[in-house]
Amino acid sequence: MSIKIVTDSTCDLPTEVIAQYGIVVVPLYINVAGKGYLDGVEMTREEFYRNLPSYNPAPTTAAASPEKYRQVYESLAQQGAREILSLHISVSLSTVVNTARLAAQQVESIPVTVYDSRQLSLGTGFLMETAARLVAEGRSMGEIIAALDDQVRRSRVFAALDTLEFLRRSGRLNGAVSTMGNLLQVKPLLTMYDGKPGVERVRTRDRATLRLLELLHDAGALERLAIVHTHAPARVAALREQAAHLLPPGDILAVDITPVIGAHIRPGAVGCACVARQ
Repeated sequence: MSIKIVTDSTCDLPTEVIAQYGIVVVPLYINVAGKGYLDGVEMTREEFYRNLPSYNPAPTTAAASPEKYRQVYESLAQQGAREILSLHISVSLSTVVNTARLAAQQVESIPVTVYDSRQLSLGTGFLMETAARLVAEGRSMGEIIAALDDQVRRSRVFAALDTLEFLRRSGRLNGAVSTMGNLLQVKPLLTMYDGKPGVERVRTRDRATLRLLELLHDAGALERLAIVHTHAPARVAALREQAAHLLPPGDILAVDITPVIGAHIRPGAVGCACVARQ
């Protein structure tokens, strides 16, 4: 065993890909009605999104402790790993990176490189896949980090929401902006690029979909693309049809976003994670 890869449960990679490369996933916590659930372990995504509108107070999320990450790193060292790459959701969206860095500082038995993906969902997941492939090829940590830095600059995630209310309730967005959006019946569009989250506001769902298509077109020729959503199969089907002329050949993965992220938006959101060609 050479380099082992650790990530968190927000990366949204399919379980078969995680198993194929032996990636270690440390779950975050979803707190509902005073009880904490391990993301992806103790609550299904379907169950979470079905009940999300009725949860009161709104669900909250939390990262695993530094001690949990330290235990994971030490265990991998005992299993024969020579180095660890711990790659996580953007530090601008979560405390996971800082938590992993605290843990890495406590590990003396093995070098641990903590990498801020500057992305979320499959924006992070596609980086994980690249890292795992390079590990399988026997590349060094320096070569892997250089490849990830290049891919980050080519990666984008964007999604259309029906409301800013859940972001307001979660505390992840300025309350005044959220209130304005609701009063004006605005349909927000979230963007993520190179660690910088953004919000665009359009007036209708149809206009939000058109804006998604514009962003997809502007991304240019694509190396990777997936549709990300919060339990919205009808909107996924509609987006596939409307964006058919922009999609690369082959099967296009559609992934239900982890509840850890979905808790801060709501059911019905749909968007894309893409990587432009070099």
